Amino acid sequence: MHTRKNQRNLTRTEKRRLVAAFLELKRSGRYDEFVSLHGQFYTADGENGPRAAHMTPSFFPWHRQFLLAFEQALQAIDPTVSVPYWDWTTDNTPAASLWAEDFLGGNGRKGDQQVMTGPFAHRNGNWQISASVTETRFLTRNFGGPRGTVTLPTKEDVAWAMQDPVYDSAPWDSRSARGFRNKFEGWASSATDRGTNHNRVHRWVGGVMVGAVSPNDPVFWLHHAYVDLLWARWQQAHPRSGYLPAAPLGEGDPQRGRVYSLHEKLPPWNLTSAQLLDHSSLYRYA
Repeated sequence: MHTRKNQRNLTRTEKRRLVAAFLELKRSGRYDEFVSLHGQFYTADGENGPRAAHMTPSFFPWHRQFLLAFEQALQAIDPTVSVPYWDWTTDNTPAASLWAEDFLGGNGRKGDQQVMTGPFAHRNGNWQISASVTETRFLTRNFGGPRGTVTLPTKEDVAWAMQDPVYDSAPWDSRSARGFRNKFEGWASSATDRGTNHNRVHRWVGGVMVGAVSPNDPVFWLHHAYVDLLWARWQQAHPRSGYLPAAPLGEGDPQRGRVYSLHEKLPPWNLTSAQLLDHSSLYRYA
């Protein structure tokens, strides 16, 4: 059992050890394997084949296992580390502690968006982007989006999603108007178009965080630790609301064979969503 802490509460030593584990995982080549895996399973609504990771009910359990596998890889390097979470409703400015020189580094520079500060800056020689859909080899960020108009989700945006007692609903993709999953993943928006939560964080950070290979930015893991925490809080708030769909979809349903029901095994983990509903025996949040 280990504890995932709020990143703002990490000690200087904890930050140093976590960064060192990230860099060693990168040096070994294992980090890029995780990036490539995420890209492999980024299947959108209009693409053929099953969808286990995005725009689908299994968004939460798939990323829970993805994050846990990554965390275990870090712990094989340093057993003392765990992935902290970034509460972007509170630490919502470029001055927040996670963007410090001794942790994740700051925003990208104007023009090419290259991150020039911190241990993941390309100029320091330890962080080359290899698993990518472009030829850019340095970490990029563009806080606030291309026009500087994107803001991070607020507590009210999170509450809008959290108050929905239904986990997910047909058509089980980015068009689902009801359900916590889509409201939080960020395809269904509130009337003000501000309730896009998870997706909006990717857009606010910008750079490589926008797109299928978003784990190239180490902040991805802190973001998804908070996503995982909020899923656990939703479960606590709605104890009678289970994962949906509970059973495989029927013959004639256009999503049959595309989305994963409660007891169907998620690739590539060979685990079902049912096996990933409870994290309490593995880790806790502080």
